[in-house]
Amino acid sequence: MKGIILAGGSNTRLYPTTQAVSKQLLPVYDKPMIYYPLSVLMLAGLRDILIISTPRDTPHIRGLLSDGEQLGLRISYRVQDAPRGIADAFRVGRDYIAGEHCALILGDNILYGHNIYELLNRAAIRAEGATVFGYEVHDPERFGIVEIGPDGRALCIEEKPKKPKSHWAVIGLYFYDSQVCDFADSLKPSDRGELEITDINNLYLAHGNLFVERLYRGFAWLDCGNAEALQEASLFVQVLQKRQRYRLACIEEIAYRMGYIDAVQLRKLGSQICKSEYGRYILELAEETTHEPRTPAGLAAHSEPSRRSPVSLDTATSAAPSRD
Repeated sequence: MKGIILAGGSNTRLYPTTQAVSKQLLPVYDKPMIYYPLSVLMLAGLRDILIISTPRDTPHIRGLLSDGEQLGLRISYRVQDAPRGIADAFRVGRDYIAGEHCALILGDNILYGHNIYELLNRAAIRAEGATVFGYEVHDPERFGIVEIGPDGRALCIEEKPKKPKSHWAVIGLYFYDSQVCDFADSLKPSDRGELEITDINNLYLAHGNLFVERLYRGFAWLDCGNAEALQEASLFVQVLQKRQRYRLACIEEIAYRMGYIDAVQLRKLGSQICKSEYGRYILELAEETTHEPRTPAGLAAHSEPSRRSPVSLDTATSAAPSRD
């Protein structure tokens, strides 16, 4: 399975800042925004990742992440020369996807909670169809809303409905089978002049193959689309890291816990940025790993995370508490 981060767009809602800087490189507290969606794909077990961005921003993102080898990843890049909608990612990345299943996440989405490893794995191993993720919101009129049947399949999706049939908003994370590029090629631009991801989802829905994973109580979904949301996300991360004493979306830690890199490489990555608290966290982790096992299975555990336990990765980007 391939992963895609869509980090393009004009980002006008963050002007004047994004007139000079990529939105995905803006800090969300102590790390670049793009670390958060990247961590989700890593926790899904994906190592082949395509980043799609603008002609101006692609070199800067490449300067940050390079080819991903330092994290045990294989990162490629494609340019989207104009914002043509989310679904255009499958046209831009068709040659990269090469008929495989894929996951797409938007570059400004942040997920937090417990047990994301299991949720993502369930979507990743689905043999056919598409999977979207639903998040309960109090103002469904502002979102794309999905109605969910008793078998977990979508019954309908509506964009910003005046009379919503549910409170489940579709977030910016999608898993698709090998049909997605053909479906994308069949689309026509909407009235906004864009290729709409909802149209792809509706094609899967028409075939009875659109599944929904629900993010129940305890999840947090943040979309850093404007200055207020960006500030709220930074404060959210700051409070959690201060209270719980581990780092959210620490891609170096995730790479180690998932077995993509070893302790020697983890220590090397921390040494390169050791003057920052983030770098010192990685170095401290590297020292502790000589005394504790590296168990990716710990990502799915339900126990309370210790300061540097494998469970902390699980909570780095999403959650799966019981519904009460």
